[in-house]
Amino acid sequence: MDGISIRRNSLLLSRLKSLLSLKRFRHSFVGTGAQDKSSVNRSKGSHLNPDSKLGKMDTSQRTQLDSRKLGLYSSMISEASWLVLKSLQARGFKAYLVGGCVRDLLLNRKPKDYDIITTANLKQVKKQFYRSYPSQIVGRRFPICIVHLKNTVIEVSSFETAVEGTIEKEKFLAAQKPPTCQKSDLVLWRDSMSRDFTVNSLFFNPFEHKIYDYANGLGDIKSLKLRTLIPAHISFTEDSARILRAVRIAARLCLSFSKEIESAISDLSFSVLSISQSRIMMELNYMLSYGAAQPSISLLQRVGLLEILLPFHAAYLTKQGRKYGENSTMLMKLLYNLDRLSSCEQPSDSGVWVGLFVFHMALVDKPQHPLVVFSLASLLYYGNWKAAVHFARLQIEVPISFEPELLEATAFISDRELAERVIQLAILIQESVHILTNADSLHEMMENFPGSACSGLVGFCTKKYEELHC
Repeated sequence: MDGISIRRNSLLLSRLKSLLSLKRFRHSFVGTGAQDKSSVNRSKGSHLNPDSKLGKMDTSQRTQLDSRKLGLYSSMISEASWLVLKSLQARGFKAYLVGGCVRDLLLNRKPKDYDIITTANLKQVKKQFYRSYPSQIVGRRFPICIVHLKNTVIEVSSFETAVEGTIEKEKFLAAQKPPTCQKSDLVLWRDSMSRDFTVNSLFFNPFEHKIYDYANGLGDIKSLKLRTLIPAHISFTEDSARILRAVRIAARLCLSFSKEIESAISDLSFSVLSISQSRIMMELNYMLSYGAAQPSISLLQRVGLLEILLPFHAAYLTKQGRKYGENSTMLMKLLYNLDRLSSCEQPSDSGVWVGLFVFHMALVDKPQHPLVVFSLASLLYYGNWKAAVHFARLQIEVPISFEPELLEATAFISDRELAERVIQLAILIQESVHILTNADSLHEMMENFPGSACSGLVGFCTKKYEELHC
């Protein structure tokens, strides 16, 4: 076997081991403890804390607020972000934190990333950092300067980068323009209106301890509502990826859609097919690797997007959900347990959720005796056939029932027959990778998760059984 094949096999096994590790298995990876999506996210602090200072302040009539009164202090900002902000300020430029990071800091959540906007143009930003830290300007329609420092990526945009909108958008903005507004505020207002959602339109100046809110984004955070800055149909037509972002943000923070967003998603759902494969994969990974996989899949299903992105699993949830309730299905319980182990602070590898879907597809295609599933999972953890089977036989003493994935655990299975069935399940998983590869939205991702690598799983199971009988 050449070096590439060895690396691919090792990659697959490490991903499946992380998916089915004993620690996760002991926490009922396919157990009966799944809850509804709201309870999952409440445990992660998604809902507004009743003791939050944000919840006690009237923010509806104010565009500038003292961040300290809202519980947001400069000490909460990451070190890397501070270095960029201070460096730009030292050169005489104004710089603000903007977007989702401000929203998350107000909710006492660790931001997934930090975005900065400045009065410097992008060439000036790059010149400021390129000698000390790698930096480059990327993007055509929405250009930004990416600065790499302290193992962190900071995205810096410029107020000077104006994005042309549609005629409908420009008419809307002209009608909404504040009648009395200082020039500096007008620049901030105009940029805020170019963003996707009100909860992402906040600016934070940590040097002056000010939060700027021109669209009542703070009010929407308090009321757990997701609204677009401009009419949703115009916003989603301008950038179809905002449809997926809407699902991601709403699922992660337990926000409800405005009626406008509900209508726009219904009318424009198939426009997501025009989004690049890499962007679809990025959005799916953000949904599934950061602690909100279960509510994300549930919301995608509810608004009709899952059948476009993952048609096999959409059909499964439709059929099984009618019988048992969506959250009682094996897939949703797998996702629930994945969420218990992932967060923005500790996201899972993308291969974990891909492996989860592949594993589930194999079981739906050919239901298995529970002992076979437990044996494969524990074998990947122990790496020893005898220990794996001993652990697996103990687990099936507790009845587990899933339809159609698992057969009734009535008949006794000998060790030899069990080995044959485990290897056969590994082969089914390999075949399921090829099925998932055919999904257009996952094609690009699957180039890094090749079906041929699954042969390593089959070989691994076979080798461990043979070692026992040598």
